[in-house]
Amino acid sequence: MSHVELPRALEDYFAHAETAPTRVGRRFTITLPYLDGSRLDRLQWWWQVPSAREALGGDDIVAQLRAEAVARFRRHIERWLENTRQRLHGDGPIPSIAPSELPVAPLPEVQVANG
Repeated sequence: MSHVELPRALEDYFAHAETAPTRVGRRFTITLPYLDGSRLDRLQWWWQVPSAREALGGDDIVAQLRAEAVARFRRHIERWLENTRQRLHGDGPIPSIAPSELPVAPLPEVQVANG
């Protein structure tokens, strides 16, 4: 069983936005809203395009860095779900989070020598 049980790809639930540029370059966010019971919450990932890289690569470098940021955010979400033993599920436009139904392997028993 997966930690992501959604009818569409996880990336389809992401919202993308550009924030105010800085003197260093352009900044962007990727947001995944989710419902925790009746409470709306979110996970967010920030990434930026340095001005010098954009000048060299133009729109192509922005698209490349966006794809890399999306992949990193997805891995982050999957690790977070695994570490917290939760899962994303639901059929609506905003997924819900719930405890994972995955079996948890018991920790090995520690053998202590009397000495």
